Amino acid sequence: MQEESKGLRPYPPEIEAAARRRSGEARRRKKAEAVMAWQDQRVLRDYALPQASGITSSIVNPTVEANNVELSPALITFVERDQFGGHPLDSPNVHLHKFLAKCDTIKLNGVITDTIRPRLFPFSLRDRASDWLQNEEPNSFTTWEVLSKAFLSKYFSPGKTAKLRADITSFAQQDGESLYEVTAPKTYSS
Repeated sequence: MQEESKGLRPYPPEIEAAARRRSGEARRRKKAEAVMAWQDQRVLRDYALPQASGITSSIVNPTVEANNVELSPALITFVERDQFGGHPLDSPNVHLHKFLAKCDTIKLNGVITDTIRPRLFPFSLRDRASDWLQNEEPNSFTTWEVLSKAFLSKYFSPGKTAKLRADITSFAQQDGESLYEVTAPKTYSS
């Protein structure tokens, strides 16, 4: 009788997707309840005009002592050229590597890089990833380290790590099979 591996097994994609949906729904419900509680304190005329107050970012930007800190439109465009969308084939590690390389080209007198990174990071996201950042709790990310770890844990989950580890440990080359044939991407036909 063969023993089962005692390593972690990734959840089936359907279960993981359902768990993410429920988590997102719970977060949206909690936010909606907070908004409803806030709205209950408004008077009738407040409902006639759109309100922008009460909208807060999930990122707390570090204070800057220098008076000349400005993120120019050219700098923002530079970062926006390589946006991460949060799709399964997107690599969060590659995105962070490219983002940090771009940030390392920026030098503002009297400003440390960990002050610039959280300000620029939202411009490096699009689609699902941008939605993820906007839907996080207000003031969740107080440092670059916390923000980058949350980003990696969201888009390079333990399940993905476990799958890659399992792929590596279960690698096998059959007799007469070339290394190219073993490592070439498999195409499935129905």
